[in-house]
Amino acid sequence: MAAPRGGEEAEEAAAGRLGRLEEEARRRRERLKALRQRTLQNKDSGERENKQLGDEDEEEAIKHKELKLRNYEPEDEDLKKRKVPQAKPASVEDKVKEQLEAAKPEPIIDEVDLANLAPRKPDWDLKRDVAKKLEKLEKRTQRAIAELIRERLKGQEEELASAVGSAKQEGSDSD
Repeated sequence: MAAPRGGEEAEEAAAGRLGRLEEEARRRRERLKALRQRTLQNKDSGERENKQLGDEDEEEAIKHKELKLRNYEPEDEDLKKRKVPQAKPASVEDKVKEQLEAAKPEPIIDEVDLANLAPRKPDWDLKRDVAKKLEKLEKRTQRAIAELIRERLKGQEEELASAVGSAKQEGSDSD
């Protein structure tokens, strides 16, 4: 008995799906009918306007209905008059060349700057913020170094002067 019940449930599910599909189909048909009615109403109102425009539109409509024979070789003389001469294909080479030239990408950047492509280090913003302070410290450091060098030179000059002075004293003693 378990097998028939399973079959009945499957049939009910299939019937439910079919019911849903039928309902969707019915809705679609109704929408199509409404669309047809709207288009017919638009055509009717358009025909009324066309009748008011005059005879020129009627002549154009008749011209559109004329028979044009492009590929058919008629045997009748009246139909041969309506045959359209063979069309010559237009040269496409110029258009293709223009499109190929337009498709060529223009080099935007001639040289690639590797610094811009390489990822930045995590502390780059800290270095940027400290750069101004480092410049001030660098100036102070250079001044201090220059001052130390001057002091050493003065000290060497004094030593040199004393050495020269002592040499003169020794030289004057030996005379």
